[in-house]
Amino acid sequence: MNGIAELDLRIHTNGVQLSPRYLDLFDEFGVRVGISLDGDRTANDRHRRFADGRTSHPRVLKAVELLRQERYRHLDLGLLCTIDIENDPHAVLDALVELEPPLIDFLLPHATWDEPPPRPDGSETAYADWLLKVYDRWQHRGSPVPVRLFSSVLSTLSGGPSLTESLGLAPTDLVVIETDGQLEQVDSLKSAYEGAAATGFDVFSHSFDDVAAHPGVRARQLGLAGVSETCRRCPVVRSCGGGLYTHRYRAANDFDNPSVYCRDLEALVRGIEARVAVHPAVTDHAELVEAQQDLTRTLLAGLHADLDGRGGVRWEEAWELAGELESSEEGAAGLDHVLAHPYTRTWLLEVLGGLRAGRPEAVEEALRLPDYLAAATVRSGLGLTVPAGYRAGRLHLPTLGELRVGGEGECGTLRVTPVGDGFVARRDDSGGEWRIPHGADDPAWTPVRHLGHDAVPRFALDDLDLYRDCFGAPAASRLGPVEADEWEAGLAEAWELLEREAPSHAAAAAHSLTTLTPLAAGQHVGRPHGQGALGLTSTDDAKQLALELLGGFRRTTLRALLDVTDLYASDGTWDYRPLWRDGSVPFSRLLAETYERVAFSALDPCFMDGIDEALDMMGSAPEPTVGGKRFIAVLREEVKQTQDKWAE
Repeated sequence: MNGIAELDLRIHTNGVQLSPRYLDLFDEFGVRVGISLDGDRTANDRHRRFADGRTSHPRVLKAVELLRQERYRHLDLGLLCTIDIENDPHAVLDALVELEPPLIDFLLPHATWDEPPPRPDGSETAYADWLLKVYDRWQHRGSPVPVRLFSSVLSTLSGGPSLTESLGLAPTDLVVIETDGQLEQVDSLKSAYEGAAATGFDVFSHSFDDVAAHPGVRARQLGLAGVSETCRRCPVVRSCGGGLYTHRYRAANDFDNPSVYCRDLEALVRGIEARVAVHPAVTDHAELVEAQQDLTRTLLAGLHADLDGRGGVRWEEAWELAGELESSEEGAAGLDHVLAHPYTRTWLLEVLGGLRAGRPEAVEEALRLPDYLAAATVRSGLGLTVPAGYRAGRLHLPTLGELRVGGEGECGTLRVTPVGDGFVARRDDSGGEWRIPHGADDPAWTPVRHLGHDAVPRFALDDLDLYRDCFGAPAASRLGPVEADEWEAGLAEAWELLEREAPSHAAAAAHSLTTLTPLAAGQHVGRPHGQGALGLTSTDDAKQLALELLGGFRRTTLRALLDVTDLYASDGTWDYRPLWRDGSVPFSRLLAETYERVAFSALDPCFMDGIDEALDMMGSAPEPTVGGKRFIAVLREEVKQTQDKWAE
């Protein structure tokens, strides 16, 4: 800002000369300090003795203790351990953890293809094997100290960024200032060949922008494009990133190679991946429904924060009423039901998006909260009165129905109170009053219909909700009685087919779905909505409607899952060609189409074509996270069960 950049200044030292004099200077200029320590005394003495053979270990421990003092603790970057596979991995970790550093990092010893690392037993994965022993010890001890190497792999496996220069595809942002003022690339390059780190720039005549434009620096800003062709095709490239740039060097072709530690890095990533537990939401529909409910409540809390007083007294009164509902078991259950309604999510996202875009009507849309609270209160049966607003002569109570109280141009407030088996709504201005039993047809009241056929779960057939227009085609208007009966009959036939041919899918859908909305013909750009709603086009073909139910259920399930967990990262970086379509698609599209077709195949085996090949593509792709790979494994099991069914 104002032409001044904030510098992140760091120094790394073996610690043998660290003293309060230096640390006071570092404190003055905000220079943070990391210390190299290779483990216990035996490990550290292997490479870090004084020239006369004396151990440096006590001096390093003294430096670590100095940094741990309260006045210097804010400067402490932690400990860097260079790996020697001759050392005991458990003893090394225990010695480092005992010092309670803020961070531990492990560094592979610098090596290139011309000067490869020592491998006493000849193993291609000796360094990974050593690190995985450390990882297991670290996990067994409860991960007492952050280990950057492990945290970085775990982050990338979950779809997050790399946390270290030595792994991942994130661009480097390091410039080294030598003591004589030379500006150089990262100093590990010095181990590749003489002058590899040089830029020809210095602090006296050049800027950091000059360094940033240097070809050597720019090569490490390219992400995936900056790694070798072998690495670009590798499934673990998002995590290893081709390894440290220095470790790729070979005199014949410079840095256009995989890391000399390639096999170690792959084994390390796969080893950690195999040890990572997967969130149960990947396979458990109940967990997913609960996670979606938590997300909706988080969005509502976010709306309250984003309004920041702009909702005035009306919002504050509604917010207090929401708290009052939460305070009783019945009220909380009623509120849960309304918040779980899929189109409540649509309302929240619309309002939040409008507020953040500065649209003035967004505040008024937010003030529909009392309508939701009125519906929750009616459902709870509590003796609370909620002042809900009617607009264009109509009061909408989400999940319940619509009350007509006046002409198209009228607006005002109705006080809604549960009574007996329904509710009463009283208008403030004229004293008008409406008494509505639950589910009753009344000249003024249009209820949300629910399927009543014995063969179909009691889904809501919602053709009233103000936010139901959120699918790939426009929502239909209110169905007439004959149309509603036709819908119910068609759904009953389709559902019977599902229960007969795909019982596990039918059971999962019955547990997760709550709302079906009729759609009109024509294309339409949909909006996000919560889990549990499907938009369906009426059809007389039971099999086609069953496929539509299955496809819609799979889409809403996958979208809900992606709301709460990352199944893939770097989407669109690679392209795939499934056998069932022309052209290529990104990973997200391949996953979504495969997920749908696996379900469709339970009704028609023709959808099995190309599925095995698609699963193989995804299983060997770089994009899936550890949760995504578990998701693909679950799909494989589902495919096997379907293949067994059709083989009978």
